[in-house]
Amino acid sequence: MCPDTMGGTTPSSESTQAAAQPQLSGNQASNGNPQRPISDRLEANLSQLEQIFAKNSDIVFRHWSYGPDLRHTACSVYYETLMQGEIINYMKSSLQDLVTHEVGPGITITPEHVRSFFEHDGVSEKKAELLEDLDQAVDQITAGNIVIFFNQWNKALTYRSLTIESRPISEPANESVVQGPRESTVENLQKNIGLLRVRLNTPKFKTVSLTGGGETRTRVIYGYVEGAADPEMLKDFEKRITKISETEILETSYIEQLIEDSTWSPFPQHRYTERPDTAVAALLDGKIVILVQGTGSILLCPGLFTEFFQSSEDYYQRTIYSSMIRFLRMIAFALALTLPSIYIALSTFHTELIPTVLLLAVIDTREGIPLPAFFEALVMEFFFELLREAGVRLPKAIGATVSIVGALVVGEAAINAGIASPIMVIIVALTGIASFTIPQYNIAIALRILRFPLMVSASVMGGFGIMIVFLLILLHLCKLRSLGQPYLTPLAPLRMKEFRDVLVRAPLKTLLKHPRKHTPKG
Repeated sequence: MCPDTMGGTTPSSESTQAAAQPQLSGNQASNGNPQRPISDRLEANLSQLEQIFAKNSDIVFRHWSYGPDLRHTACSVYYETLMQGEIINYMKSSLQDLVTHEVGPGITITPEHVRSFFEHDGVSEKKAELLEDLDQAVDQITAGNIVIFFNQWNKALTYRSLTIESRPISEPANESVVQGPRESTVENLQKNIGLLRVRLNTPKFKTVSLTGGGETRTRVIYGYVEGAADPEMLKDFEKRITKISETEILETSYIEQLIEDSTWSPFPQHRYTERPDTAVAALLDGKIVILVQGTGSILLCPGLFTEFFQSSEDYYQRTIYSSMIRFLRMIAFALALTLPSIYIALSTFHTELIPTVLLLAVIDTREGIPLPAFFEALVMEFFFELLREAGVRLPKAIGATVSIVGALVVGEAAINAGIASPIMVIIVALTGIASFTIPQYNIAIALRILRFPLMVSASVMGGFGIMIVFLLILLHLCKLRSLGQPYLTPLAPLRMKEFRDVLVRAPLKTLLKHPRKHTPKG
């Protein structure tokens, strides 16, 4: 028996692979096609696998011999690119379990021994699962596991062996940490679940595994705390999440778009986080978390409007400071949304509302500017959005430098060229800075979208136009729901008991004594 598993394809199979046409894969068979049982003839099984995995340069068929005179055969099948960690001889481990001494070539073991041992769940050093269907074997191989086929046995053994390298746990990249845990989720699903489990030491934390459709077959896990999550909301969520079986899932945002209530709303209906402590707090608050293999962020469902202004660090700071920061974020939200449109309305329609000295200063700075206030604001906002997007897409080493220098250069050049006034450059800069203070990036995107309709309405009807757009936005927010929950909760419908963690963050002893949501039972 060969001492390791990391070999290449057998020469005799290369011509067969080149000439064969691919057969149905495992996920195709699961969509209604008949299953294919594993044959007790090793050659028949390998022939089908060679056709299925034809033209895959990294597939390995490792042949083995064991038993008296080495006349019994077996074969390990796996992707060598998915086994980049420790090299383990799974075949030797399987045979070692059947004897009390070192196996060596396994000259005393017969297929009957193998069948009896594994079919009766013998004590094994490395736990193997039995497969009876060839499509299941294909799924296991494509999932990164190793499958061993034996001659004279119509079942196969599979071992978990996926060892793809992933980045280590570090500080969150998109959620800066001033005070609190500095661990971040990674692209490894098991590690992320472990980060949540270590903080939720309770069997009430339930996790359900699903598999996406298409060719990706991405593994998805959603979790909730039993007794904290609303049963009706959970039932609605489970009804929606079944759509992933029909869709190829590549990232968490795919699921967000599949389960959201309003596709065309500019407001996000779910939150993202890279911080395990934020996810655990959401679970205790009755939320549902969604994790996807290969994605380093967690989706929190549902996401309510007031929650986008909250941060985990609000609960790690003293009450007075956390409450002041929340007020600051709400003021920043209003500025980021309305500051350019208010300037356009005042300078175009309502100059009488501006104090005389300030009005003279504004008129003086706009002297010689050929563009109306609306077009001036539109041009500057457009250039600022370009700089912001360039800063995001460029490498980190130069992205921040380009955005800052670009803003300074473009602003100064626009003033010198006479196409923008200094007051407009200040307003656009303040608007951008205000949008950066909001903890959740996706709600800031909504501000960037809504800012332009407000500017258009302000240029046409002044303050009256701003009021009309505001009423339309408010009506939309009142109608909007997230997983069936009113988006403006607890503002509308009004729930006074929950106000202690909305505008003001009440002392922690009050929050812990009277949680906002219902607590786990039992």
